[in-house]
Amino acid sequence: MSSPHDFDFFHGTWNVLHRRRTDFLDPGGEWEEFPGRSECRPLFDGAANIDEIDMPHLGAKGLTLRLFDPVREEWSLNWASSRSGTLFPPVFGRFEGETGTFHGDDTYDGKDVRVRFVWSGISAATARWEQAFSVDGGETWLTNWVMAFTRA
Repeated sequence: MSSPHDFDFFHGTWNVLHRRRTDFLDPGGEWEEFPGRSECRPLFDGAANIDEIDMPHLGAKGLTLRLFDPVREEWSLNWASSRSGTLFPPVFGRFEGETGTFHGDDTYDGKDVRVRFVWSGISAATARWEQAFSVDGGETWLTNWVMAFTRA
């Protein structure tokens, strides 16, 4: 069952190794890797947090606001990019055991996509985040971005 402290592990500063497809919808597309840095801080006594991730390779920064809904016992994850200056549609979900899975709807390159975020490999010193898109309503998924976090 999810709780307002599911993301407590993420508070602090992290080094990030990004691995992402150059085209998020091309299963045969190339991957690129680059470093980054992330810093997360708690809000609302742990029931929310905000992190900023610096991605010099992309010339951009990202921001995620995570909010826990105590009635639904689920999180909303809300992403913004310095490139657009707007919030993307949120993904919603929860942790079950050591893995957090979150889903939402968005568009990419003019196409409707189902979005999935998965948090896993969580320890005091490591965490893994991955993003996958589906163009068939969640029947099949294409992982297009993976971040490997190590405590700074």
